This record gives sequence, structure tokens and C-alpha cells, in this order.
Amino acid sequence: MLLLPKLLKRFVRQGRLTVITPDNKRHVFGPGPGPISFAGQNKIAPDVTVRFSDDKIEREIFLNPELALAEGYMDGRVNFEDGSSIHDLLSLFWLQRKELRKHPLQQVIRKVRFKIRRFRMHNPLGIAGKKVKHHYDIPTDFYRLWLDETMTYSCAYWHSPEVGLEAAQKAKLRHLAAKLRIEPGMRVLDIGSGWGELAIYLAKACGAQVTGLNVSPDQMAAAQKRAEAAGVGDAVSFINKDYRELTGSFDRIVSVGMMEHVGVAHYLEYFEKIRDLLAPDGIALVHCIGRVGPPGFTGPFFDKYIFPGGYAPALSEVFAAVEQTGLWHSDCEFWRRHYHWTLEAWRERFMAQRDEVVVMLGERFARMWEFYLSACSISFDIGGDMVFQLLLGQHKSAVPVIRDYVTEAEQELEQRGF
Repeated sequence: MLLLPKLLKRFVRQGRLTVITPDNKRHVFGPGPGPISFAGQNKIAPDVTVRFSDDKIEREIFLNPELALAEGYMDGRVNFEDGSSIHDLLSLFWLQRKELRKHPLQQVIRKVRFKIRRFRMHNPLGIAGKKVKHHYDIPTDFYRLWLDETMTYSCAYWHSPEVGLEAAQKAKLRHLAAKLRIEPGMRVLDIGSGWGELAIYLAKACGAQVTGLNVSPDQMAAAQKRAEAAGVGDAVSFINKDYRELTGSFDRIVSVGMMEHVGVAHYLEYFEKIRDLLAPDGIALVHCIGRVGPPGFTGPFFDKYIFPGGYAPALSEVFAAVEQTGLWHSDCEFWRRHYHWTLEAWRERFMAQRDEVVVMLGERFARMWEFYLSACSISFDIGGDMVFQLLLGQHKSAVPVIRDYVTEAEQELEQRGF
């Protein structure tokens, strides 16, 4: 331990971190576990014991904390003892992230990553689909292990954390449908349709004719089977295309969890395409992960292993693109804690099926997803991530001037069993 001690002594101000080195020595940092207040919440500062299996991992973590820690855990070079876990360590790091960022070396690294971010997020036709497939062409059976019955892999809409995952996902479908004000026979485009639950819902609940865009053949095939089983196979179709390749006109356009894959350099192109596909009285809804602060970059672990080319934008980046298209900003809603509750539900279900995941895809993959789900859950809990829903129209009167219509439509859908 030559590089990390000074950093950790300065860094760990809350909780306790015990590092066991390959020579079996224990190095303790921090004042100890206990109650703390952070970001308006009462928390218990974690007590974490981590074991390094070789001497190189210390230097690697010092130079590139996020990626080296993730890869060290994935490869079994970083392990946990005394009942602690990777989730506990990531919680400890997040509570004191500002201290880590003050280190001069980390400041230099962050500046470099910000400068090259547009290159990393360059997603032209032919490349964009390959990047998305990196994540979504994992076998559907894997996702079936821990998603709920709706097979919805995006943020749920929670009236409270006690309602349960499936109820919250169904509430999200109602919320989206209510905002879109869909009438029977309307043509709806779902950009990034996943396993088809939203498309199926809009066809059944609203009588819409839905076209789903998807670049994953595995997902698309599963979605079509689900639509046919739900009795709406003639009302829903799924197309394997990039959004930029599509032509036609749609009364409504919805995009849930897809804009994260567009790339900053393509935001104007994305919103111009939505404008061009949207009918004269049309409404578009874009649901996307965002950041509460200024523009940033995607962390190296997520860029390498989870969402290559992906990015959660600042609103300033989104609005700057939309304002050049002539589309009207009709509404913007912020979901601050909803994704934390969603991710905690997913993480709990994933861990319950972890042994099955290992059989299916291996221990390294299981550890990678543990890291991913934990990091995301913590970021939406005490970090700067949130979800925004942007409602856009071709003109000023595309939607009512107050939000009462959303609640009324949700109640009507629920009364009809949707």
C-alpha cells in the first residue's frame, strides 16, 4: 500500500473502509459506521471490508478508480469480507465522491474524458446499432430471470416505494398513455420498443396502430410473439431499423429509454427526425435518463461494458437541440427517486436469481451486473441522476394548458382495467 493510503485518509470522511492487502495486513480508514445526513436523507455510513488479492490492483484503482474497481471485482481480484459487499463499497464511495474528485490527478483525468466524450458518443448509422446490441442482445432468458411479468426494462412510476415493481410498471404505462392522449386508430411510433410491452398496451388500452422500432432481432422476435399472444398482433408491428431510416407520418411518437443511446452530436438530428415524422397535430414524448448538473461524460465502466456510446444528458444539451427544430416544449416532468426504487427492485430480484445467472452467463458476467445495478441504484438515490419526460408538440395547442387531463385519463384507464 503506497499510493492509496494518502488518498483514502483524505477521502473517507464518513463510514469505515478496511483494506486487507495480499500480505494479510489490515489498513483502516474513516471514523466508523453510524447515522449521517446526506442529500436530505438519513443514512447509515457503511462499514466495508475489502480484500485485494494482488499488489497491482492498488495502483490500478488509484489511476482509474471506477473501471479498475469494477474489473478487479469482475475478475475476482477484489473481494469482500465481514458481511460487506460491492454495493456497500459503492455506497461509501458515493457518499464521499466530492473528496475523491478534489485529487489533482482525478481532476486531470476528468478533463481529458470530457474533451473526448463527443468522439466516444459518435453514433452514425452502421455503428449505433452495434453499440446498442452490445447490451440488448444478451439472451432474453437472462432478463426474464429478474424483470417483472411486463418485461419492461425502463424506469417504473412509483406512487410510493411500497406498491411493488409490477404495479409501478403498469402505472408507468398508464402515465405515458394519458400524456399522449391517444384516440382509437391513431398511428403511434415507439422508438426503442424493447420487448413490446408499451406497444401492446397502447394497442389494447387505446386502440392504436403501433409501429415499434428496435435494432435487436432477439427482442423484436420476442415482442412480436408477445403481441400475438395478447391478441393485438394485427395492431402492432415491429421493424428492425434505425430511427433515421424511417419515413412516414405518425399521430404520436414515444421514445422510452432510447435517447441515452443517441449521442450528443446527434441530438439535433434525432429531434429533427421526430419533427419530420410527427403529424401536424401530433404529440411526442421522450423519456430519458438525465443529470441534474451541467454536461458531463459517461464513466469508463459503463462505456466499456454496459452502454458503449451511451450518455445521460444535461437538460441544457437537450433543450439546445429541441429549440432549433420548431417543436413546442409542451411539458417536462422530472422523476427524481423513481429509478432508484426500480433499480433496487431489479437488484433484489437479480440477486435472488444470481446462481441461475452464473449457470447461464458465468461468474464474471454476474459480478459485472452486480456492479452495474448497484452503481445505478446508488446514483439515483444520492447522486445526480434522474429521469425526465419531455412532451413536444408541432404547435402551442397540441396538449391542454394544465396537467389535470393526465390524472383524469389515468383514472379512466385504471377503471377500465388497464
